Amino acid sequence: METILVVEDEEHVCELVSMYLKKEGFRVETAEDGVKALAMIRSFVPDLVLLDIMLPKVDGWTVCKEIRKITSAPIIMLTALGDVADRITGLELGADDYVVKPFSPKELEARIRSVLRRVEKTGTSGIPSSGVIHINNIRIDTNKRQVYKGDERIRLTGMEFSLLELLVSRSGEAFSRSEILQEVWGYTPERHVDTRVVDVHISRLRAKLEDDPSNPELILTARGTGYLFQRIIEPGENEKV
Repeated sequence: METILVVEDEEHVCELVSMYLKKEGFRVETAEDGVKALAMIRSFVPDLVLLDIMLPKVDGWTVCKEIRKITSAPIIMLTALGDVADRITGLELGADDYVVKPFSPKELEARIRSVLRRVEKTGTSGIPSSGVIHINNIRIDTNKRQVYKGDERIRLTGMEFSLLELLVSRSGEAFSRSEILQEVWGYTPERHVDTRVVDVHISRLRAKLEDDPSNPELILTARGTGYLFQRIIEPGENEKV
């Protein structure tokens, strides 16, 4: 049974979300302000955090930033309709996804299950049987879902790793933003969603993995399409010209 921490100061919203998620089989903990949320995060690590932006005492952006210092557990931000800048800020600070208020409990549950399913997913096709990929000074262990740059372990969120895993599984092949949204976030093609979710996550990955994020050599931009990972040449394989 997964534990979800709901951080929401509107009592009726918090109660509605908590009751629905409990009915659907989740264990739910709640916090009505940012200070309490951070105290709870330091005492236990939930499987997922639902985080409102407008919170008393400490705002959601600060809470998100502090959570990322403690755990890579997925974070879904709850944002007001039309506040595009708020969503982008949350994603830049480490959130994995967002849900726009007002939302239906069923829609929220779908986003939660999609994020949890992708974070826990293993065995992507196109990955070597060993599960380990080496490129330059980067080592990606898909079995342990860990990434190393030289001898240093790079902390990625679950969604960041899933995005990286998708790109390296078909290295050299360009993915459109809509394909990435469908494969990683589980958004169906007919559902409109801001593709900047992808752009922000790519930017976060580049900042963590590239020697010079402004001039990337691993995660490349496919102009007019989306993104691709530099083609990985297996040992003994001659690079085609």
